[in-house]
Amino acid sequence: MHDLTQGSIPKHVVRMAMPIAMGMFFQTLYFLVDLKFVSLLGKDSVAGVGAAGNITFIVMALTQMLGVGTVTLIAQAVGRKDRPDANLVFNQSLLLAALCAAIVLAGGYGLSGFYMQKIGANSASVMAGTTYLEWYLPGLALQFAIITMGSALRGTGLAAPGMIVQMATVLLNVLLAPILIAGWGTGKPLGVAGAGLATSISVAAGVAILTFYFLRLEKYVAFDFRQMHARIATWKRILAIGLPAGGEFALMFVYIWVIYNIIRDLGTTAQAGFTIGQNVMRAVFLPAMAVAWATAPIAGQNVGAGHHDRVRETFRSAVLIGSVLMLMLTLMCQLRPQWFVHFFTNDPSVMAVGTQFLQIISWNFVAQGIIFTCSGMFQALGNTVPAMLSSGSRLITFAGPGLWLASRPGFELRQLWFLSVATVTLQAFTSWWLLHRQFQQRLVMKAAIGVS
Repeated sequence: MHDLTQGSIPKHVVRMAMPIAMGMFFQTLYFLVDLKFVSLLGKDSVAGVGAAGNITFIVMALTQMLGVGTVTLIAQAVGRKDRPDANLVFNQSLLLAALCAAIVLAGGYGLSGFYMQKIGANSASVMAGTTYLEWYLPGLALQFAIITMGSALRGTGLAAPGMIVQMATVLLNVLLAPILIAGWGTGKPLGVAGAGLATSISVAAGVAILTFYFLRLEKYVAFDFRQMHARIATWKRILAIGLPAGGEFALMFVYIWVIYNIIRDLGTTAQAGFTIGQNVMRAVFLPAMAVAWATAPIAGQNVGAGHHDRVRETFRSAVLIGSVLMLMLTLMCQLRPQWFVHFFTNDPSVMAVGTQFLQIISWNFVAQGIIFTCSGMFQALGNTVPAMLSSGSRLITFAGPGLWLASRPGFELRQLWFLSVATVTLQAFTSWWLLHRQFQQRLVMKAAIGVS
């Protein structure tokens, strides 16, 4: 356990964010490595796997539901020096993780074909996406265990173990991807099925490593089978914070689904180019997301300890650090966006779509970093509803105008990307305003009545 209620806030942000960024980078490499080798199979496979990969946002919504609730409650318990409550929350979150994994497997195998039929650009991409999901779903289900254990560690102020596990699993995935997808050394290429299988095997290895860590090395929170029977009161505490955060990611799924539906009539070239650009953007976002994820345990421990001035300082430091990082990445995408896209495709038409997407979307990187940081602060304060409302406002301002633009004569993809930039900027102002209100309600009012 690391006490984040003392010492320099900027140093805490950097110390926490660096291993989180590394872990998230390696986690993102799962899909990027698969995408690299899948791209060798043609743009139909890229479009299919990309559309199937959007399912990840649904799983992320559920993992966020658990992870955010776990981080917040454990961080606040650490701030109060309440170790029994931290252990109770951890073990109950593991129980919820097992339940969610079962739901994902049942729903995934039951609905994956229907989903791909609705979103695929042609029969080849539908087949590729469905096959990929069949082998990818076990890995998605196992993510719940990894997220729950990693979130518990972050709540106690430890981010490095999660980063090390992510690094090990991605290295395994890098080793397996060419063997299973392209058949290197075996002469039996599995294609998109191999991409899903490589990820599932790698995630299973990650679960095994983290389990060993908790059994042998972790001291503050631990497995306790006596606490692994359902305690509805604790579930309510976790879900009260986690459900709105999960809803925020579910809205991201809807947002991407809307885009795929808008551009499906433009063919697999448009879908493949967007798939590559979107996943490169997710990788580029990692520094800002890492800073935001660092704010939750830092501010959360200080909320629990009643150090409200340090809570505000956490937000200021995180916004400054995140904005500087995102501004640098914006400049890179403005000057050389093709560097990022060329790694995944040599198809000129697909590359043109991906490059245009990155060059335009990069104008909202700073605004997106602010949104991420605000979300982290909402988690720390124990009220994630405003973050979901902010995401909902963006979906409303984007979906309707986007569908209208697509129906107009002379519609071009760049119009959709400029609309996205405008709506993200508006969302950043909305998140900032909502956070200011939360500060007034949860910090100023508590301080006035002498409650920590």
